[in-house]
Amino acid sequence: MQQVVTTINEFLWGNFLILLLMGTGVYFTLKLNFIQIRKFSEGIRRVTGSMALNGKAADHNGMSSFQALATAVAAQVGTGNLAGAATAIVSGGPGAIFWMWVSAFFGMSTVYVEAILGQMFKKRVNNQITGGPSYYIETALKNKFLSKALAVFFSIACILALGLMGNAVQANSISVAFDKAFGVPAVAMGVVISLLAGFVFFGGIKRVAAVTEKIVPVMAGLYIAACIVIIFINYREIVPALTSIFSSAFTTHAAVGGAVGISVKQAVRYGVARGLFSNEAGMGSTPHAHAIAKVNHPGEQGIVAVVTVFIDTFVVLTGTALVILTSGVQEGTGIVLTQNAFVKSLGSYGDMFIAICLFFFAFSTIIGWYFFGEANIRYLFKNNISINVYRIIVMLVIIKGSVLKAELVWEMADMFNGMMVLPNLIALLALGKYARTAMKEYELINK
Repeated sequence: MQQVVTTINEFLWGNFLILLLMGTGVYFTLKLNFIQIRKFSEGIRRVTGSMALNGKAADHNGMSSFQALATAVAAQVGTGNLAGAATAIVSGGPGAIFWMWVSAFFGMSTVYVEAILGQMFKKRVNNQITGGPSYYIETALKNKFLSKALAVFFSIACILALGLMGNAVQANSISVAFDKAFGVPAVAMGVVISLLAGFVFFGGIKRVAAVTEKIVPVMAGLYIAACIVIIFINYREIVPALTSIFSSAFTTHAAVGGAVGISVKQAVRYGVARGLFSNEAGMGSTPHAHAIAKVNHPGEQGIVAVVTVFIDTFVVLTGTALVILTSGVQEGTGIVLTQNAFVKSLGSYGDMFIAICLFFFAFSTIIGWYFFGEANIRYLFKNNISINVYRIIVMLVIIKGSVLKAELVWEMADMFNGMMVLPNLIALLALGKYARTAMKEYELINK
């Protein structure tokens, strides 16, 4: 199975999706006059302002702008920032981090368009406000049958990619980390995660929003602080680490933990793939959260969405990468490599710290991805019975994912992520004019 999945990924994540994702990001960056630079400071102000004003519980009419941001960041900041960064470095060399940055920069304009379209095409289903790519995809093309078929395909791919395979990845990384740090059996850890997640799932949108808005700021703050401390401890290696990132982005470089040379193509492939898995720009996941934010104009949430990609990639993911590269540790893959890097600087506490951080990172991602999958279950079936069945299936997948072979789980996640990208980008390119009009309208109102 792994060989089949790997072959599919070699096609999807060869030049095809990389050019499509990067090209879409460049296109919207130019069409929107570098929105990620022009409106970045306003985005920061809106995020901090909405955080200060937050506190009202989410309901059937949606959630606050900050709760939507927290749910989006919860989905973005997970194993992609800890295990994924390490996997990218091992498979693509330090240069993969540079290509993560590049894809994230252009992805900031893509996610801006996603958030605006999510807001513009949201709907009320069974008295619950919901939205996401499926709703704007089905209006994207003149051929209504084809649009509907693409929307259904996206929903199925999203449920598989995030609700099922994606959450298996999160559970797998937690179980590996806790086995290494505390000797907890993988199955036992999977059961605990599943039960905790189920408690949130069955609480609906109100509990999802309440948990993410509390967990995300604390977990991100503590992790970033720890990364800064370790980078400061290894300050002599900062310049060499940055040099290796930029130099190996364009030249063959020895892989971390091995002698095999890493090509530029591999650096780009793993950088963009892991970057997408981390910040999700263009994948069509975070619009599910941004769509139901209670804002006065779609442009408000578009600007907030830009900040989520920055936090995910340029802050959290970069912190992990620099910890690994400045530590000089080369043993291990995935989350084990990240743990080893923390252990070198913090001693045995490093193992425990990463395991605990990963638990909260990945658990919040499980909640976010479950919620995105639920939006698509709601789109496909439009009844509460199917949502309860979906909740139980996700809980079982979490248990199974905790004991799966890590490499296969990651490859399958990449495959389903790639399948989500295609219909979403088709819709973004077809409907981008509406986002551009909304941007101009918003800027005119706020002149």
